[in-house]
Amino acid sequence: MESSGSGSGSGTWQGLILVGIVTWICVSSYLNFTHKIRSLIQPWVSRQVLGGVPLILRIQKCQNGVLDAFFSALSCVVSVPFYTAFLPLLFWSGHGRLARQMTLLIAFCDYLGNCIKDVISAPRPSCPPVRRITATKDEEDNAMEYGLPSSHTLNTVCLSGYLLHYVSSSVGYENVSIQYYGFALACLLVALVAFGRIYLGMHSVVDIVGGLAIGVLILGLWLTVNEQIDDFITSKQNVSSFWTALSFLLLFAYPTPEHPTPSYEYHTAFNGVTLGIVTGVQQTYSQFHHEAVPRVFSPELPLAAYTGRVMVGIPTILLVKFCSKSLAKWILPTVSSALGIPIRSSTYIPKLKLDNVHANGKKTDESKYSVGYLQRLCEFLCQDSFDIDTGIRFFQYAGLAWSVVDLVPSIFSYINL
Repeated sequence: MESSGSGSGSGTWQGLILVGIVTWICVSSYLNFTHKIRSLIQPWVSRQVLGGVPLILRIQKCQNGVLDAFFSALSCVVSVPFYTAFLPLLFWSGHGRLARQMTLLIAFCDYLGNCIKDVISAPRPSCPPVRRITATKDEEDNAMEYGLPSSHTLNTVCLSGYLLHYVSSSVGYENVSIQYYGFALACLLVALVAFGRIYLGMHSVVDIVGGLAIGVLILGLWLTVNEQIDDFITSKQNVSSFWTALSFLLLFAYPTPEHPTPSYEYHTAFNGVTLGIVTGVQQTYSQFHHEAVPRVFSPELPLAAYTGRVMVGIPTILLVKFCSKSLAKWILPTVSSALGIPIRSSTYIPKLKLDNVHANGKKTDESKYSVGYLQRLCEFLCQDSFDIDTGIRFFQYAGLAWSVVDLVPSIFSYINL
């Protein structure tokens, strides 16, 4: 009886969350909240960015090759792509709970931070006169996003803060020295990242302050609910179905920026990663992800065995990513055509891009969306067509993440790694 009541209560709040998101999408679209918020905040932020240029120029007067390389490397180390590449290694090391929490926290930070960026659509410091250093392709893509808040600063606050909390809770809060040195190290890392973003010309002071403030708020919220979220993921109560619906809705619950940026692509990719991780862990928690699994450097998982896991796992997940992308490129256009959903592609399917160009300006009876619920939904959302690249990107990263926590551990078990 108690289990049934618990399941009923869980289903109720899951339904309320999904209904709340749908309601928010409809109301915010109808009332045009994004434009109204932007018109209030963007002018003030833009003035702060412009006023902060002299400070950036003073900081950049001490430029040299060593500082350029150091801050560029530091930006790469605390970037979302780096964390994404690091997370599989953390899962395979036996620290499943930490890996799960880090994945979900990064996804939450990425979603909320990019939403705020695209709602406000505030510029980065103008280049020139500011010297902007983009040492990697990832940094070049970051420079195409809007400025407020600084994602690097926000993510560093949240992840270093959560890691400190995790270590402190593992060794015991009575060990004051570890907490003191850990807190000092986390503050130093945040300070270096924040200063580096200004030095590299990627952000102004207002962006950094915004990233710090939002990061502290997100971290405080996460430390309050992380245990409940992890218990839910491992409880097997409608987890996969709920998270699938949530992930789908979050593809729509995203603001339209003033001009297109890569931010939505990042959100789509990590939304897929989260779905793959959650569904995979939920299915295999008792086999591969419980708290009693061997951890690296233990007698059950020595360094040699862990190295073998990495050598087997990395090629496997890359192969799964490639296969997921290929399947999505074949299946999604076919399903969309069968359901009468108008689609376009700007990257993954060149034929659709050409078809859209040829069809531009032509109005036929088939393109008026006069019948069908899905077509009326397209019209309601004020889109002539949906970008199939979003679905392809979502499914390839969901497949990759699922392989990290389900397929690859199964292979490890089979070959005794």
